[in-house]
Amino acid sequence: MSYKHHYQHFMAQHPDTLHCAPHSHHYWPDVTRAAQLRYWDDSAKGVDHKWGTIFGERMPAVQQLLAELLDHPAPEQFVFAGNTHELLYRVISCFDPSQPLRILTTDGEFHSFSRQVRRLEERHNVTVERVSCEPFTDFAERWTTALGQGHFDLIFCSQVFFNSAVVAPWVEDWLADVPATTEVVIDGYHGCGAIPTSLRKVADRIFYVAGGYKYLQGGEGCCFMSVPRATPLRPEYTGWFADFANLAKPQQQTVGYANDGMRFAGATMDFSALYRLLAVLEWWQRDQLTVAKMHAYIQRLQQAFLTQLDQLRHPLLNRDALLFNDLQNHGHFLTFELASAEQVEAVATQLQQAGIETDYRGRRLRFGFALYHDVEDYERLKKALS
Repeated sequence: MSYKHHYQHFMAQHPDTLHCAPHSHHYWPDVTRAAQLRYWDDSAKGVDHKWGTIFGERMPAVQQLLAELLDHPAPEQFVFAGNTHELLYRVISCFDPSQPLRILTTDGEFHSFSRQVRRLEERHNVTVERVSCEPFTDFAERWTTALGQGHFDLIFCSQVFFNSAVVAPWVEDWLADVPATTEVVIDGYHGCGAIPTSLRKVADRIFYVAGGYKYLQGGEGCCFMSVPRATPLRPEYTGWFADFANLAKPQQQTVGYANDGMRFAGATMDFSALYRLLAVLEWWQRDQLTVAKMHAYIQRLQQAFLTQLDQLRHPLLNRDALLFNDLQNHGHFLTFELASAEQVEAVATQLQQAGIETDYRGRRLRFGFALYHDVEDYERLKKALS
C-alpha cells in the first residue's frame, strides 16, 4: 500500500527529490493545509474570544487523541508549548536554584538539553552525571548501575537517541530503582508516533515530552508534555495559561496553578500548529493508521533499503558502516558512521546531487524513512552511488 497521495502538496514542490530526512523535518500531509486555514477562520470568527474555542474544543480534542495514541489514562494531563525546551525548563525551574541539583542523563541527548545542563553546571551547585550511550550492547546495564550509585533530583533520558536511532531501555523497566523524590523526564521526540508506546503504567510518575515536528507530522510549534497527576511541583518559569480557569478571579498573594497538566503551561503562542497536529491525529484515527501499523511499514522500508545497499556493495555506505544493526530496537532512521567527516560530506553531497536528501553530523550520515516512501524509491540509490 502506498501513502504518497496524502502528501501531494509537499511532494509537488519537490518532484525530483527522495526526501530521506523526515527525522529532521517531516513532510506535512495534505490535511494540515486545511487545518491551517481552520485556525485562521476560528481566529476571524472569535477574535479575542477565540480562546474559548481553542481551550474548550480544539485542545481537549488533541489531548484525547494523544492519550489514545500513547495509552495514557488522563488526557487532561497533556500541556502544550511552542517547543519541548520550554516545557523542560519549567520542570527545572521547580527546583530551588540555591540548593544543590543532581542530574543523571546520557551523552546522547539532543543539543538543547545538553547545552542547557552545561550552562546549569556553571552554577557550581549543579552536578550532571552522563552515562555513555556506547557501546549500545551494555548501555542498559551501565544505566542501571548509575541509577544505584546515588540519589538524583532529576533524571533525563531519551526514548530513542537522536544521533543513532537506538531505542533506549524503556522507563518502565528501570523506574522501580528510582526514589519517589526524583523527577523523571523522558524525551519522546524520536519515539512518539514512531515506536508503539504505552504510558499507562508510568503516567503518574514521569514527564513525557514530544512534539509534532517529526513523526507526528504537524510541523514545528506544537510540543507537549504529559504531567503526573497530583504533582505538587510549582514551576517558577510560569505564565498566564498555567491558571487560565481562575484568570478573572482576584489574584491571591500566593501564585496559583491549575490542578491538571496546565500547571506547566506558559503564555500566548501560535496555536495553528495545534490545529495541524489535530488534523494528523484525526486522519490516523479515521484511516485506522496505528503506530504499530506505521512502524511495521517503516521496518519493511528499512529492510528494502538495506537490500539495495547489499546489492550496491558501496565501499563506504554498507552494512559494516551501520552504527546499530538491530531493526527490532531501532527508530525510524538508519545511521552510518564513516571514517571521517570528509567522507560523510562527500557521500551526502553525491546523494544530494542525485536528488536524495539526507542529513549528517560529524562522521554520521542519517537516512530517514516515511510513509511517503515506497520500496521502489530506493532503486535510486544504485544510480546515485554507482
